[in-house]
Formats: sequence, C-alpha cells, structure tokens
Amino acid sequence: MTDADSRRGAEPQNPDRQRTEPDAETDRLAQEVIGAAIEVHRALGPGFLESLYEQAMSIELGLLGISFERQVPVAVNYKGHSIGESRLDLLVEGKLVVELKAVDQFAPIHTAQVMSYLKATGHRLGLLINFNVVRLKDGVKRVVLS
Repeated sequence: MTDADSRRGAEPQNPDRQRTEPDAETDRLAQEVIGAAIEVHRALGPGFLESLYEQAMSIELGLLGISFERQVPVAVNYKGHSIGESRLDLLVEGKLVVELKAVDQFAPIHTAQVMSYLKATGHRLGLLINFNVVRLKDGVKRVVLS
C-alpha cells in the first residue's frame, strides 16, 4: 500500500481474503443446471411467469436425475433471534442455490438476494437465472459466497 492509498483510507491487499471458489463437484452441478435451464428456455422461450419456469425446471432436473427441493424455507435470524423465513426457489443436491427470475434485466437486489440466501444457508454457490431474455446465456449469473 502506498502513502497515498493510506491517506485515502484504502485497505491493503490481503491475498487470504480472495474469493474462494466452490469445489469441482459443485461447479459441475452448476453446469448441469445451466444446461437444464437452456433446455427449458429453448422449449418455452421468454415471457412466462417465474412460477412456470420453476415448474419446468423441476421437470427437467427430474428427467436428468438431479435431486432438488423446491421453495426451501430459509430461517432468517437477527442478532441471534429468529425473525421469520424466506424461501429459495430451488436447492439442488443440497448444495447449489438456484434463484429463478422472469424480469426485464437483473437488478443489484437480485444478486443481493442470492448472496443473502448463501449467507443464511452456508452454501458457497448460487445461480441467478433470468428466463426473460432472448438468449439464456445473457440471463445466467453465478454468485459465489466469499
């Protein structure tokens, strides 16, 4: 860190604070889920409600033999007190959080939502998938808990 950085209040670079990537198995699983989403998008296209894409994803994941849970409750705590729960769209093989959207474009709150789910569950990787796009590759965002 330079003197100028110090005066501006910049934090020193800490290599131990770098983002830790999920294990290879979780990455492989994420690729399979993205493939399933591409198949759903290819068949349905954009323009439907999120709930319909969730149902179609459930069918596609089932056909692929990938285990998952839908609308998984996530406990929300504040300073050690349970204040309620939220629900994640899909939890794939007990380790991959998948949040589905059907919006014009991602907003920062969508990424923050997935990050909150990762923090609350302790899982490392989430996928944010927006089906309301022309090409699904433009609607997939990988979110890593760092």
